[in-house]
Amino acid sequence: MQVISQRYPDIRIEGENYLPQPLYRHIASFLSVFKLVLIGFIIVGKDPFAFFGMQAPSVWQWGQENKVYACMMVFFLSSMTENICMSTGAFEITLNDVPVWSKLQSGHLPSMQQLVQILDNEMKLNVHMEQMPHHRS
Repeated sequence: MQVISQRYPDIRIEGENYLPQPLYRHIASFLSVFKLVLIGFIIVGKDPFAFFGMQAPSVWQWGQENKVYACMMVFFLSSMTENICMSTGAFEITLNDVPVWSKLQSGHLPSMQQLVQILDNEMKLNVHMEQMPHHRS
């Protein structure tokens, strides 16, 4: 941002998150609530499997014997999965509402040299378009 702001002081730079598909957002939201419920069950020691008439698996027994470690594992694994669901890998650049770079399409981030060259070309094109005579019909 500093390089671009110094080179192009008139450019306003805005950043925002590129939202993932709704399915992934819903999965992340579900996991966020589910992990808190599961951690609550672990801490209280309430067996949720008994409610469904099922025998608790051995991993549940292990979690009851190692509550702190089990809670940490649930928290970190769930958070990691939430982050994977919410990450799009997007790095999209638009100039005057015109897309000039897309990591989603190209598969990689532009180098600083590529970014400056793209902006130089776009700025020259914009100046050229503004200087063209407008014909009235």
